[in-house]
Amino acid sequence: MSDIDIAQANEQSEMKPIQEIGSMVGLSPDELEPYGRSKAKLTLAAIKRLKSKPLGKLVLVTSINPTPAGEGKSTVTIGLGDALRLRKQNAVIALREPSLGPVMGMKGGATGGGYSQVVPMEDINLHFTGDMHALTTAVDTLAALIDNHLQQGNQLNLDPRRIQWRRVLDINDRALRHVTIGLGGTTSGVRGKPSLTSPWPAN
Repeated sequence: MSDIDIAQANEQSEMKPIQEIGSMVGLSPDELEPYGRSKAKLTLAAIKRLKSKPLGKLVLVTSINPTPAGEGKSTVTIGLGDALRLRKQNAVIALREPSLGPVMGMKGGATGGGYSQVVPMEDINLHFTGDMHALTTAVDTLAALIDNHLQQGNQLNLDPRRIQWRRVLDINDRALRHVTIGLGGTTSGVRGKPSLTSPWPAN
């Protein structure tokens, strides 16, 4: 079975409600903000409570040599988390960010591989709880606000030659790396290019 076949089979038959997962690590239902049956964010109250608890031990899994098939960081991390739970340790894993690789039938992603995966794979890799979309929308809204402020008279006396707030996308698409956003003038916005790798302004 491929990674996505394994993930989909487990999504349909073995996924536990997120409240049950939360209770396994000491979270009450009112400390979770559910996104459907299988996903949730921690509430601010839960984060504050957890910050007051003693720190646990941290294991960092990383690599330096990328390969076309991925390096196996996520798979190792998930397997390690499973092993610690089997030894009755109160283990939680944190994965960096998703990759579209498994959805497209290529390389690994942030959900692991084989029988060492986090589910629901498609939700995690494609949208999850919408945080990345919210971030890009917020940054691009600020960029539009700056452009509109310049168009409406520039009361703050911003210098468009020295201040740049780049638009962002949450997909690193090579074809868009050199797209010109503004053509200048009074109607076409401040001349600039989008940053597809960082939501922060360029120097």
